[in-house]
Amino acid sequence: MRILVTGSNGQVGQSLVQRLKDKVELLAIDRDQLDITDGKQVSDFVAKFSPDYIINAAAHTAVDKAEQEIELSYAINRDGPRYLAEAAQLCGATLLHISTDYVFDGSKLDEYSETDKPAPVTVYGQTKLAGENAVFEACDKSIVIRTAWVFSEFGNNFVKTMLNLAKSKDELGIIDDQFGGPTYAGDIADCLIGMINQLESKPEHAKYGLYNFSGLPHVSWCQFAQEVFTQAKQQGALASTPMVKAITTAQYPTPAKRPANSRLNLSKISGDYQIVASNWRDALKNIRNYQ
Repeated sequence: MRILVTGSNGQVGQSLVQRLKDKVELLAIDRDQLDITDGKQVSDFVAKFSPDYIINAAAHTAVDKAEQEIELSYAINRDGPRYLAEAAQLCGATLLHISTDYVFDGSKLDEYSETDKPAPVTVYGQTKLAGENAVFEACDKSIVIRTAWVFSEFGNNFVKTMLNLAKSKDELGIIDDQFGGPTYAGDIADCLIGMINQLESKPEHAKYGLYNFSGLPHVSWCQFAQEVFTQAKQQGALASTPMVKAITTAQYPTPAKRPANSRLNLSKISGDYQIVASNWRDALKNIRNYQ
């Protein structure tokens, strides 16, 4: 099996490399090896490697910067996925692409399902939705995974930020009116690999399309931070923890609006692929790895 992974230096990309190296014929690349916004470069690169599967973990994820870097965001989040999808279609590969909860405005009171109408209110969300549409238009064998609140031992994320701030702050104000499912990047990698394995073992039952995958239980950012600090204290990663003060979104304004509700319904991926939610609390059991 030949698998091409783009965005290999990101959180999901590095998690995929950890799990796939020495198990498949893997080509893991980042922007230094392939500019996915260059259509000809993508076409030539994919044709030469001729993968069975392409996992696109590359994205412009700087949500606030995207409000100014509009062209760059569309190039990476829409055009890049389109070029990868077109190349996958030509060589008969399956494309698995990662998207986001930001395709929704967060106003729904219940969990979001795959059939809910997107309504992105940020440039990031708009470009990611455009990327989803581009993938489905260009490649028959494509799967898009929407996820949320990604964290891991790699890169920059909420867990690592909280642990770093805890070393110098006695009190932290954390938003308590935005809710979602924290998702461990390693579990996203396992989800993608699990889908590939099922596509390989039962090709006659192959199912493509849009799927949600994220963590449970759903919490607020404030509740998530409190659990991070609790685990860090119990595991001896922090000698003391800051007082956590619940604040509102209005008290912490950002250039890009965050969805108040990022809770995703996972019944479709459970039914089609028997993949269960990421247990984010389990992913904090070795919290020293995040320091």
